[in-house]
Amino acid sequence: MKLSELKKSKSFKFLSNKYVIIAVVFIVWMFFFDTNSFFVHQELNQEINELENNKDYFQNEINRDKEFLEKLKDEDEMEKFAREAYYLKKENEDIFIIEHEDSIKSNKQ
Repeated sequence: MKLSELKKSKSFKFLSNKYVIIAVVFIVWMFFFDTNSFFVHQELNQEINELENNKDYFQNEINRDKEFLEKLKDEDEMEKFAREAYYLKKENEDIFIIEHEDSIKSNKQ
């Protein structure tokens, strides 16, 4: 195919149109090189999803802690928590901690 025949073809006329060239350059620029390109948007959307997942996780943790604090308003529950978590005791009281053999970490491995 000669150059003169190529210039006469409809596809060449369409692709050599200055508006088509400008549109293609604009689309390529916006898709790859611009600061708001498609890839940047993909990364930002992924970050948004991760932050929303974190938000859900922390909201659940807040609700769980609120329930725990409500439970601790009861004197008996507070005493139970203090005894279990901090090994607190009353005066003239002995506490024995019983550990089963399978719950003790061994140095042999």
